[in-house]
Amino acid sequence: MVNPEFPETYWGFNHALKIVGKRSAYPPLGLLTVSALLPPPWEKRLIDLNASNELRVSDIEWADMVFVTGMLIQKHAIRRVVTECKTHGKRVVVGGPYVSTSMEEVPEADHIFVGEAETTLPKFVSDLMAGRPQRFYQAGERPPLTISPIPDFGLINFGHYNTMPVQYSRGCPFDCEFCDIIEIYGRVPRTKGNEQLLAELDTLLSLGWRGSVFIVDDNFIGNKKNVRSLVPRLAEWQKMNRYPFTFLTEASVNLADDRPLLADMRSAGFHTVFLGIETPVEASLLETRKTQNTKRSLLESVQTIQGFGIEVMAGFIVGFDNDPPDIFERQISFIGESAIPLAMVGTLTALPGTPLWKRLQREGRLRGESNGNNVGNGELNFVPVMDRERLMEGYRSIMRTIYRSSEYYNRVLKCLKRLPPPARPEPKFRSLGDNLAVFGRIVLRIGVIDRERAEFWRFAYRVLREHPDRFTRAMSHAVKGYHFRQQLDIQEEV
Repeated sequence: MVNPEFPETYWGFNHALKIVGKRSAYPPLGLLTVSALLPPPWEKRLIDLNASNELRVSDIEWADMVFVTGMLIQKHAIRRVVTECKTHGKRVVVGGPYVSTSMEEVPEADHIFVGEAETTLPKFVSDLMAGRPQRFYQAGERPPLTISPIPDFGLINFGHYNTMPVQYSRGCPFDCEFCDIIEIYGRVPRTKGNEQLLAELDTLLSLGWRGSVFIVDDNFIGNKKNVRSLVPRLAEWQKMNRYPFTFLTEASVNLADDRPLLADMRSAGFHTVFLGIETPVEASLLETRKTQNTKRSLLESVQTIQGFGIEVMAGFIVGFDNDPPDIFERQISFIGESAIPLAMVGTLTALPGTPLWKRLQREGRLRGESNGNNVGNGELNFVPVMDRERLMEGYRSIMRTIYRSSEYYNRVLKCLKRLPPPARPEPKFRSLGDNLAVFGRIVLRIGVIDRERAEFWRFAYRVLREHPDRFTRAMSHAVKGYHFRQQLDIQEEV
């Protein structure tokens, strides 16, 4: 099983990962799940090209069959892997989000899977054993997640990764015009059972993982009824096992409306949630059908979540038809006022099959398929209402401003001030020696070599004086800010 490499982007955190001694943010959960769906007697290897340097000929020659997956941003890497494996005469199976939304662009593989594989992969194995495997397998219905197996976490080297992924639900009840989640997973969120997810955490625990766990759902609270039942069980499990994990996830802004759920999430060890805020401009939110964000104060919603000790990351977009001329200043102001350290700002992108794609196609404004990277590359796959050069320069001005060291560190300090005292001491998942090594690299890279080193030392002093119990978290933010500045420098040179 091969996970092709991601190109270097802002959100790959490659510069940060080098400092903390990791190779990749997290392993490919899709392939780990595919592995668990295959017959137990089959021998399996996982080659994650984001954690290893190359796909060796010996790995290809070892295999009878190669499974390849990937997202839109990996499409060129997918083709390279397929071509190389076919050159060595191997049967190649491809699937995943890119294949599921871009069938006309699928590489020449032997077998192609469209949609979720819990029901189609067993059918393929049966057909293969009978000597009549099909070229295309498409899921007729979205499968219940209760039949999804525990991912094959034993295939990976935990030391290569910063975070472990698990999935509780698929689907989202909302209908944002630019989003392809509902095209892939539907608008009726399906969830695993509580004990099912806890069994996955038991597996990670038994294999020796301690640290961050990313619940990768595109909207963790899509099915609020089930989530309200799950989170107290997570809190019980954490307490029983002496809090081996911290959790982060993604959710819609209406999470702020449910204070009892937020309290339970804090008890369970959730420390970060990613929100799709997109824009403070109501006309643009209505344009993209993100009406759930117009029913509440976005600033107050962020502050409410922070008040429960859960840090907010968020996505922001520029390039909507209804964006006013001062959209760039308004985005900068909102990000600063909301005290969101990690703001994922991108240009609007039309993804295949989305309502936005179809609308722009009807209007004659579509310019081909996106490369999947909506940050820093200056590419738009549609004709915007705003002048393109003004849009791209405005976008770059946002990034230059919000990731300037002084601005970024002030935002982190403001965020730390809003968070209540931690419910328990910050967990230490590394040995003392490992922590000292990481801190040494932080001091060398950010406190000595980096041209913004003076701002770092001012920041570190203020953290020790004002938030000593959050020093580890603050240093993590310093590392991420360093990554963003390095990546921004690269993009400016391009």
